[in-house]
Amino acid sequence: MLGFLASLVGCDVAMDQLKPGVSTFAEVTKVMGKYSGEWKNADGTTTYEFTRQPEGVVNYMVTIGADGILKSIDQTLTDANFARVTAGLGKDEVRRLLGQPAQKVPFPLKKEETWSYRYQPEPGKQFWFNVNFDLSGKVVSTSRTPADTTA
Repeated sequence: MLGFLASLVGCDVAMDQLKPGVSTFAEVTKVMGKYSGEWKNADGTTTYEFTRQPEGVVNYMVTIGADGILKSIDQTLTDANFARVTAGLGKDEVRRLLGQPAQKVPFPLKKEETWSYRYQPEPGKQFWFNVNFDLSGKVVSTSRTPADTTA
């Protein structure tokens, strides 16, 4: 976990101040800002979403224990998480897994809505991970497209 936190420093400079098992929720919000989503977990913990979309290339899920102490910080826009987005998942499940998208675009003629997440699989390369939902709000497909980084 510490190596992962160190790798995040370039994106969110003060994140190296956050220590699992030590930092409080108040310290987390001081460093990361306002959260954009909240989920209560069965084990008594709460997971908070801190999005960096649409300009950024990461989203974080931060789990806080019932005692108010940081348990973990996870960057959600990863190949492993993208692989978990499969046909039939609902919008709430995708939001819980990946966080808030950078864009939500309706396609009325296709009867679909696409959520797009900007991510950076390696330095200097940005892509969009796109999730297509049908009218019932279920995943029908996913895709990846290069992001135009010249603008």
